[in-house]
Amino acid sequence: MTPIASDLAAGLVQSVDWLAVAPPTIAAVAGLAVLVADLFLPEHRKPLLGWLAIAGLALAGLSLLPLLDGDRSTFCLTSGGGAACSYTADTFTLVIQLLVLGGALLTALLSISGIQDLRLPAGEFWFLLLSSAAGAALLPASRDLATLVVALEVASLPAFALVGLRRESRLSSEAALKFFLSSVTATAVMLLGVSFVYAATGSLHLSRIADGLAHVDPRLDTLAQAGVVLTLVGFAFKTAAVPFHFWVPDTYVGAPIPVAAYLSVVGKAVGFSGLILVTVVAFPSYDDVWGPAVAVLAALTMTAGNVAALRQRPERAHSAVRLLAWSSVGQAGYLLVPIAAAGYAGPDGDAAHAIGSTVAYALMYAAVNLGAFAVVALVARTNPTGRITDYRGLYAARPAAALALGFFLLCLAGLPPGIIGLFAKVTVFQTAVDAGLGWLAVVMALNVVIALYYYLQWTAVLFRAPEAPSDEGVASVTPVAATAPLTAAIGLAAVLGIALSGAPQLVLRFASGALL
Repeated sequence: MTPIASDLAAGLVQSVDWLAVAPPTIAAVAGLAVLVADLFLPEHRKPLLGWLAIAGLALAGLSLLPLLDGDRSTFCLTSGGGAACSYTADTFTLVIQLLVLGGALLTALLSISGIQDLRLPAGEFWFLLLSSAAGAALLPASRDLATLVVALEVASLPAFALVGLRRESRLSSEAALKFFLSSVTATAVMLLGVSFVYAATGSLHLSRIADGLAHVDPRLDTLAQAGVVLTLVGFAFKTAAVPFHFWVPDTYVGAPIPVAAYLSVVGKAVGFSGLILVTVVAFPSYDDVWGPAVAVLAALTMTAGNVAALRQRPERAHSAVRLLAWSSVGQAGYLLVPIAAAGYAGPDGDAAHAIGSTVAYALMYAAVNLGAFAVVALVARTNPTGRITDYRGLYAARPAAALALGFFLLCLAGLPPGIIGLFAKVTVFQTAVDAGLGWLAVVMALNVVIALYYYLQWTAVLFRAPEAPSDEGVASVTPVAATAPLTAAIGLAAVLGIALSGAPQLVLRFASGALL
């Protein structure tokens, strides 16, 4: 009997810990409930589907509370040399699930008005969003490569459809096609790597893979190294790391703004949590392979993202969403730094601290980036072109929105009063220095300086006096109609950012529990 067959045979008789699997399960059930309700609700009652989706995401988030009392595992096998579980609800899982479900909840608040403005099919939209959120919540709990790949695809496939949901838009269709083709290619490469790892170790469970790679047959060492590298490709694509970043700007611009916001936060959380699991849990003995590779990817990614964002100039009427897209690529480079540091630190407390730094930075980035997209969605209601020049005079038209966007941009730049952004960048910088990656710390410092320019440039546009309507080629913000859900999303992100800036150490303490 093959190892997989014996594992399956042993796994047939076991109980399922439904409390442990509650967060992704509730999100999936809510998606099915929305799909069924869509069949029976008349057209004028379709907005109720959005509130049903929000309730489902809120309930999934609340289901995390009973899991705080200790680690829980299910779908476990006891044969073949020790217990191995396919699903583990530890602190790392709970923190990432909180990020995913919280990000999906804010995205849902952004989407209620967006669905009406863009005339998107409500039932399909909410079903796809909840389905993707369920897969994203499943991924950080996955502890075998099969479940990891399935969760990755469950999170990704609905996202393709969400990007192309504006059926009358050629730009949206092209973005969805580019996103789909590049993702499928990356997944195929990753599956090839998974097959190599299985051939070298005889197992798909991450803990057993770690043991197998630590004592791999020398004749299979090259095969194992190839498997490690190819497996990382799929997750590098999801994190938008260079050279797998080319899909990001066109996809974000072509997608509805709430979907772009979702991809920038939840999509990244999926990629980074998967990357952390396979590197730190499954491949620690090959840190000499993936450590330098991730360090180089981090340097290239932050540089490519920030340089491209620097080219998005207000005077050239460039897109605000495209600037945020390139900014997200640059931020992905910063997020990769602690993972690279974990490869150099080894499987000890320093490596665990590095992973905590990545999680802390991801929490900060999620809050302020979703807030920035929320203001972009607000301005897009009256300025659908979405150019950076459309934000000129925003402070005169809507002071609260301008102040909020300025605060979010300063957080992303790492400048006061966005203390949480500065704190997160210093923490990431420190992990690189502690791991002996001085050259990477220098590259990061230079990129932070580059990013200051385009963040401050956009911030300055917000407070400029609006141009006279007769000035040809210049757009300015007119009074914007704000809906209650959109206002709530901006307010929640702003309150969270201000609270974290007041006590930034709370983020690191919270994330420090997310150690594998």
